Amino acid sequence: MKHSQKVLILDDENTLRTIIAQRLKRKGYDVLEAGTASEGMAFLKDTLVDAVLLDIKLPDGDGLTLLPKIKQIQTDLQVIMLTGNGTIESAIEAMKLGAYDYLTKPCNLSKLDITLQKALENRKLLMENTGLRQVVNRQTPELTIIAESEAMTSLLEITHKVAQTDTSVLIQGESGVGKDLIAQAIHFWSSRVNRPYIPVNAGAIPEALIESELFGHEKGAFTGAGTQKIGLVEMADNGTLFLDEIGEMPLSIQVKLLRFLESGEFRRVGDTRLRRVDVRIVTATNRDLWQEIIQGRFREDLFYRLNGLTLLVPPLRERRRDIIPLVNHFLKTQRKDLLHERYILLPETQEQLLNYDFPGNIRELFHLIERGQILSSDGTITPSDIWPEKLTQVLKAPPAFDSKEEFFRIFQKCSYPSLEDVEKAFILSTLKKAKGHKTQTANLLGISVRNLYRKLQAYNMNE
Repeated sequence: MKHSQKVLILDDENTLRTIIAQRLKRKGYDVLEAGTASEGMAFLKDTLVDAVLLDIKLPDGDGLTLLPKIKQIQTDLQVIMLTGNGTIESAIEAMKLGAYDYLTKPCNLSKLDITLQKALENRKLLMENTGLRQVVNRQTPELTIIAESEAMTSLLEITHKVAQTDTSVLIQGESGVGKDLIAQAIHFWSSRVNRPYIPVNAGAIPEALIESELFGHEKGAFTGAGTQKIGLVEMADNGTLFLDEIGEMPLSIQVKLLRFLESGEFRRVGDTRLRRVDVRIVTATNRDLWQEIIQGRFREDLFYRLNGLTLLVPPLRERRRDIIPLVNHFLKTQRKDLLHERYILLPETQEQLLNYDFPGNIRELFHLIERGQILSSDGTITPSDIWPEKLTQVLKAPPAFDSKEEFFRIFQKCSYPSLEDVEKAFILSTLKKAKGHKTQTANLLGISVRNLYRKLQAYNMNE
């Protein structure tokens, strides 16, 4: 998605304009030429440019009068004034109006090259600062990945290799396994490490706002758009854009994301002009995207664009050697507002953790350890600190019946159970029979995993 910088030469002297244009083209610039103010303004209304070489005397206008109009149309472009009758007064006036620099004609082409290069570097710095101000709350913590198990060490080897390329990567895995850490690793191990890393949860942004969030908008583009906004795609220029929960992205935005991936071009909401950026896209999902494609909720062509290479992050139950190292890491980086400076796990506590399947993966593990820290009386975390309600929940939960018929036969003996009571009890029973495995539970119930999670959330049974 690399792109050349675009320069508009707005000067009525054909010979000089042609000489400058030829030189800039040899330098790799994309050059536009205009001989009048009206022609130049027409270019700027339809095309985004990085810099303008502006003659101070034009057949149909004055460069000093034109300068603020140009800056109003495209606020971040750089303007270098050109004149054959340079005076200190006009130079000062041009700088006050927003010009980057001021050169007299006939131009020294070497000096022009240097001035233009510095102007474009200044533009880049201004845009980066604007993006940084808007993205300050999106900064990621220091990268730490615990990998003692063979499954994780193998994954990190592949991750390190793919990070050296610009291939788009799709990261798959259950909720809570650490897909975001793999995305960070791809960025930090790549040549883009010193450029922006912009993470965004595609499922957490309302559909009405996601286009503006990704691609930005112009002032007045819609109700409430009181100022111009740089989108996440622009903030990530020359860096990495991580789209988490890509399976949650609405179809209407999938089309626009696909168009951007194919060309590297996009439009801000409310703007007709195309912009170009150089961005590496990394995505993640806990959904089966093939099923989403079959159900018509995800575009197949977008899937192939995103899936340059797939990385599968294993669940915690398949990397048990990482459990205790993860706990130790968590204890070292714990909150400082707890009762004890140091916490340790009893051997029987470790054994129970190693034998548990962690349907919530690392997120659930850290939640349990934090609960153990809070409930520990002397800094020693016991099984009862981690599982304070486990026995009570087991006693209250209905037994795991051998069949649906047996379950409903026994449940009918209850006095006027509600439909909600029956469904909730049956889900709990099936979860117990499946030993907490959500996919297996959904299969036994004859529903999708997504539907199961919705019911667990509705009945406050996520724990």
